This record gives sequence, C-alpha cells and structure tokens, in this order.
Amino acid sequence: LPPERIRVHNHLIGGGFGRRLDVDGITQAVAIAKQVDGPVKIVWSRKEDIQHDVYRPYYYDRFTAGFDAQDRLVAYHHRVTGSSILARWAPPAFVNGLDEDAINGAAKEMPYAIPNILVDYVRDEPPGLTTGWWRGVGPTHNVFVVESFIDELAVETKKDPVEFRRSLLGKQPRVLGVLNLAAEKAGWGTALPDSVGRGVSVQFAMGTYLSQVAEVEVSKEGEVKVRRVVCAVDCGQIVNPDTIVAQIEGGIIFGISAALWGEITLRGGRVEQHNFNDYRVLRINETPRIRVDLVKSLEAPGGIGEPGTSCVMPALTN
Repeated sequence: LPPERIRVHNHLIGGGFGRRLDVDGITQAVAIAKQVDGPVKIVWSRKEDIQHDVYRPYYYDRFTAGFDAQDRLVAYHHRVTGSSILARWAPPAFVNGLDEDAINGAAKEMPYAIPNILVDYVRDEPPGLTTGWWRGVGPTHNVFVVESFIDELAVETKKDPVEFRRSLLGKQPRVLGVLNLAAEKAGWGTALPDSVGRGVSVQFAMGTYLSQVAEVEVSKEGEVKVRRVVCAVDCGQIVNPDTIVAQIEGGIIFGISAALWGEITLRGGRVEQHNFNDYRVLRINETPRIRVDLVKSLEAPGGIGEPGTSCVMPALTN
C-alpha cells in the first residue's frame, strides 16, 4: 500500500511490559482491513493474548567461583544459555554471536568488584516459540541468578549475606549506599518469629541503583507469604518522588507475582494458561507492606519503570 493510503491512530493505553515492541496485532489488523470497506478494530480476548504471546526466554545459567586462602572471592565465571531476542528483533545488534541484552545485568552492569570475571553467552532457541522482552528486559533474568549465586557464596564462606556483599562493593559507593539504607530500614539482623526469614539483593540497572530486603513467611504446608518489602533507591536527580515510589511498588508486585506463580507451560503444542485463574498475579489481600526510601542525589537521572521488578525476586527467594 502507498503511504498516503495508510493512517495510524496511536492509542494511549496501559503498560505493555515489552509486548507491544512486536507488531503482530498491527499486521493482523492490516490484513483484515484490506478485505473490508470501512474501519476495522481488532481486540484480542485475554485468553487469545496469553496463548498467542511472545514469551520471555527460558535461560540456563552455570556459575563457578574461586576463593583465595583468606576466603576472598577472586575468580568468577558465569555462562548464560538461552534464546536471543536481539537476533530476531534487531539483527544488526546481534554481533559475533553475542546478545548484549541476555548478559546485561551479568556483565556490563554487574556491581561487584572481583579480580577475574568471565561472562559468556551461548545461544539456544526453543523450537516453535517466539521469544520477546518482559518488564525489565535483560536484568530481570541476570539479577535474579547473580544475586542468588552471591547468596550461595555467602553461605559457603559462612558470612552474613549483607556483610558479604559489602566486602565486594568497595568501589561502588552508590550500590553500597542503597544496600546499607535498605538493611537499616528493614532491621537486618534483628530477631524474627519462627518460619520467617529475610532475603536481600542489590542491583545496578538502567542507570539506577537499588537494594531490596524481603521479609518472607513459610507455613508448615510450604505456602509462601511475603510480609514486608523494603527498597532503597538511588536513581539520581528526582523530579516527582511519588511517581518513583509508585513505579517501585508496582514493580515489586509484578516481581513477586513472577517469582511465585509466573509460569507458562505447553501441552500438545499449545499454551495451557488462559486467564488469571491459572496465570496468577498477586492480589490486593496478598500484597505485602512496602517501604520505599529515596536517596537524594545530584547525579544524572536513571530509569525507574523497569528496575523495581528485578530486585525483589532474588530478595524473596534468598
């Protein structure tokens, strides 16, 4: 079609969380519009949307670490295996077999000072599925596995998880600042009731520094309840603090939902989930108390819509 025969009505609607970076809804609408006279509006049901989605890649990560005689972390190897979104969506960005998005929070934005680090990537595509971005893109995967492994290393050296992280953040004052603030406001190290624990995580993503502490209760039946989340944020210059707090609160709820229930399964070549009864999200009565503390800063502004999701998931599981 010549451009003069095309008019695009750009509708302002709610969050897309990466889904609307793909254009299959547009191409379907155009294909149908070419067959009829008059305007065409296409609306997918939630079932159609969930079962014909562009799914976040399934990753496999392997870590190896080495310590010296003083239990200092001196060597670190992280191999990331999974689909390349960039190879499909932006082929020129997929250079020399490396998808930078797949290792973004594992290499370029990994905050810890370790003398010898190797992060590598192996592409492996799932048959028959198109993969795409999810709210927070690469860091949502990388931060989860990196922070999970850092906790394992703290256990291995019999060190407190917060103290262990502090020992690796000497050259990152802004990361150390949010870690200390989150630990203080969460009461890290104070006594907790039976069956309740605290987990911590830190991250640097999209120019923003975050640390979160999750207070989690596990029942005798194995049910997980997130009681409280404390988040410290250094996103540089702040224009509207209420907007930042709201974004972090929404990201935390999004991340908890993903960590506890966010699973897509296939049977006979078809996605089994179709609505919120079998693809669960955190409900109002399940939402924990959330505290967000903002660091005053004159640094350049960082992103805030995506980082809040990544950090809560390892804090919860840790």
